[in-house]
Amino acid sequence: MKVKAIWNGKVIASTDKPVNVEGNYYFPPDSINMEYFRKSEIQTVCHWKGTASYYDVIVDNKVNKDAAWYYPAPSGMASNIKNHIAFWKGIIIEKEN
Repeated sequence: MKVKAIWNGKVIASTDKPVNVEGNYYFPPDSINMEYFRKSEIQTVCHWKGTASYYDVIVDNKVNKDAAWYYPAPSGMASNIKNHIAFWKGIIIEKEN
């Protein structure tokens, strides 16, 4: 299955190796188009995955604040998503079989 993340008409990530955790698709780091990402200062904590860091997504000068998150040092139970990026805040996830 191929999965794409799209925001403001641009494909910001695309992979055929997504990891699905709790209904969210996590994209491997090499599948991300980093020109659309800027590190955010925000962090949150998940009781079982660990501390998440965030990116703002920027396309054509439009900023989607804290719209992508990842776990740089996840717990052992979530080690399969280390540095993989997931999305929310209106970012469209398209799946192709």
